[in-house]
Amino acid sequence: MLKFIKHHMESIAGIEIYPLISLVIFFTFFMVLFYWVITAKKDYITKVSNIPLETNNQNDSIL
Repeated sequence: MLKFIKHHMESIAGIEIYPLISLVIFFTFFMVLFYWVITAKKDYITKVSNIPLETNNQNDSIL
């Protein structure tokens, strides 16, 4: 089965660029995410991390 897939993929012209493109997209996404995490303000992180712990009347009425 793997021989069939490999042979089929080799017959497609220009297919060797797709793994490189996916690697660049993957690497770029995680580098941007890493940069955002490093540069995020501590106040924002604290505020967002406390959201699940906050209770208000609007959320209580739904339940």
